[in-house]
Amino acid sequence: MTVQSNGHLSPLPLDDDLRSLEPRDRVRPGDGSGAQVLGAWGGPVGRHAAVGRQRFWTPLRVIMVFTVLFLALGFLSKASCLETTSPTDGSEPGLNWTGQQYFKACYADPLPLYSAEGLASGALPYKYRWVTDDGVVRYMEYPVVSGMFQYVTAQSAQAWHAVAPGGPIEVVKYFLLGAVLLAMAWMVAVWATYKSAGRRPWDTLLMAASPLVVFQAFTNYDLLAVALASVALLLWARRMPVWAGVALGVGVAAKLYPLFLFGALLVVAIRRRRFADLARAAAAAAAAWLVVNLPIMLPFPEGWKEFFRLNSDRPANPESIYAVVQTLTGWGGFDVGRAAGEAPSTLNAVSLVLFALGCAAVLAIGLTAPRTPRLAQLAFLVVAVFLLTNKVWSPQYSLWLVPLAVLAVPRARLLVPWMAFDALLWVAHMLYFHGVANKGIGPEVFHPLVLVRDLMVLAICVVVIVEIYRPHLDRVRMTHQGGPEGPDPLAGVLADPDEPMVEPPVGAGGDHDDEVRRTPTAVGATA
Repeated sequence: MTVQSNGHLSPLPLDDDLRSLEPRDRVRPGDGSGAQVLGAWGGPVGRHAAVGRQRFWTPLRVIMVFTVLFLALGFLSKASCLETTSPTDGSEPGLNWTGQQYFKACYADPLPLYSAEGLASGALPYKYRWVTDDGVVRYMEYPVVSGMFQYVTAQSAQAWHAVAPGGPIEVVKYFLLGAVLLAMAWMVAVWATYKSAGRRPWDTLLMAASPLVVFQAFTNYDLLAVALASVALLLWARRMPVWAGVALGVGVAAKLYPLFLFGALLVVAIRRRRFADLARAAAAAAAAWLVVNLPIMLPFPEGWKEFFRLNSDRPANPESIYAVVQTLTGWGGFDVGRAAGEAPSTLNAVSLVLFALGCAAVLAIGLTAPRTPRLAQLAFLVVAVFLLTNKVWSPQYSLWLVPLAVLAVPRARLLVPWMAFDALLWVAHMLYFHGVANKGIGPEVFHPLVLVRDLMVLAICVVVIVEIYRPHLDRVRMTHQGGPEGPDPLAGVLADPDEPMVEPPVGAGGDHDDEVRRTPTAVGATA
């Protein structure tokens, strides 16, 4: 729906003040590290340009176009694994997986899990169980929201196949339906991040066009948790802490990591000495988590506990820092001689202690900073610490960091190299699983690449910490300070609009990328 006023056309009601921003105050594609690219396509926006009065291509619509394009690339990256066999012996066709899932880097968890976890037979997750070759009883390994998402998608695919048995085989229909729903979840996440970016909407383009989406969007089901966490941050920013807690509670029922956002909220609450709204959000999260989990927890306790059992019993995965250290040093690792099926107790304890120490470090940074750090900065640090210290860093986990990084440190020259390298690490991961005997790569090649990725994430953490202690370098803070909500667009009920403004040091220089700009209170017409 569009609104026409005084000859101007806009998808939303126009602001009362129709003045355009001055050139130095305009937020547009090409601000910051994109300035050189913009210059190659005709230079910056002119002095008399009307910014914020687009007839159709509003920033959100442009960003959503890029979101859809990169999701389409993500689907195409998995398309090779949807090829099916054409048996001549009368047997049913199946997936033609003869190694191309690795050398074509198209592997996706939903495809093998469809039959492995009983979804193909219509079995209810957490009730259905199977026994592995080594005698271990297994159940659905995902939290309830992710597990029931798979079940509902499988039931829908089977209904589709019953009505229209022609065309793709059943497992491919299952993947197609799941991909559509996961794509919608990512679009919700991009929309929520856009709305959370305040006066810097174009920063969200770094998320919409993230190379990580190409390889990881449909590898697993993490986009559900990313969407719920992003919506929770938006609800908190809109001063709805109870609903933010509900979104976080449901998010934790999809993946564990949204729980860590409470750590960032706690640091800000301690700085502000405001705990009531945080307590309400935590209570709402606990209630929402229980509402989702109890229908499975009570009738199928063993199946419900499988997620926690598996995470306790599994060893360090190839993308963890522990596996990297083992390869690079020749060290045998923790829990040497552990029996099959026995939990790696020492590794679990070390991982937990390191994560706790990292959280304590984030708390110390938050309490000793000259200004209250922004919520996105703290959230990024907490989640990054978890990934760096955890014994499992599945490739798709990197998607957790993308919206937080965009809100915390929107610097293209910092984030794009990390996201591109992390995305291409998927190809190395697949070649590693393919094996040296099949012309893949060994750990002596793969693990140094993992270490480079870890160091790149650590470098982003360092930049975030530097901007926390030198707030005049924080672009988001400098753009928002002086506004009615204070310098943090995500702070919500913890905002302090009276916080003293940050002044850059006398004589501070820098290129256009580090330019400190003030945004006037009246920002003109916005779409």
